[in-house]
Amino acid sequence: MLFSDLQTWAALAEIIGVNIVLSGDNAVVIALAARSLPRAQRRKAVVFGSLAAIVMRVILTLVAAEVLSLPWLRIIGSALLLWIGVKLLVPEDDGDGADGDMRPGGMLAAIRIILIADLVMSLDNVIAVAAAAKGSVPLLVIGLGISIPLIIFGSAIILKLMDRFPVIITLGGALLGFVAGEMLVGDSAIADWINTAAGFLHYVAPAAGAVLVVIVGRWLAARVKVGKAPAPMVDLAANDPE
Repeated sequence: MLFSDLQTWAALAEIIGVNIVLSGDNAVVIALAARSLPRAQRRKAVVFGSLAAIVMRVILTLVAAEVLSLPWLRIIGSALLLWIGVKLLVPEDDGDGADGDMRPGGMLAAIRIILIADLVMSLDNVIAVAAAAKGSVPLLVIGLGISIPLIIFGSAIILKLMDRFPVIITLGGALLGFVAGEMLVGDSAIADWINTAAGFLHYVAPAAGAVLVVIVGRWLAARVKVGKAPAPMVDLAANDPE
């Protein structure tokens, strides 16, 4: 039987614990991606995005060793994560009104961002989860499945906090930039050079990634706000000849 001994239960608890600890940044991504949607669509985006991300993470965990050994993969993932972090700090185009926000493409776009970001950010996480599973695929699937409601619940809380404290949006973008910097210096193609000649990059790159995302994201957000600013009203009465 799968659950006939304490060792199995301990492994399951370890999988759930590791996944909860390592999924904090993923919950931030889900909340950031869903924040621009109407309230009626937020819950759907969080639930569908989380479910799809968990399924993808299971598949990724099964091939984790092979995936992480590929050179340049983390560098590409780092650049992609930086782009996602900046994109999530830029407000969405509201279109012509509230009806434009209800288009289904908005929710699909949010789910797509969730999947891409979770794929990139899970490259480091899946190794720990796979190690905890000790080669047991059923334990892996069950452990990650139990973690689904916890990730969804965490995303919902972060969404509510973002509504009350917008600065959390900026902090979330900075977190993505920080993770991108960590991912960059961990790539096998440059790891030896960094460890021998540029060890300081282990500390500089994550901080630089966080600062870069915030600066570029806020700059682009300011440009978007300027573009959306209403044209000045023309005082027709002042130009009307007496």
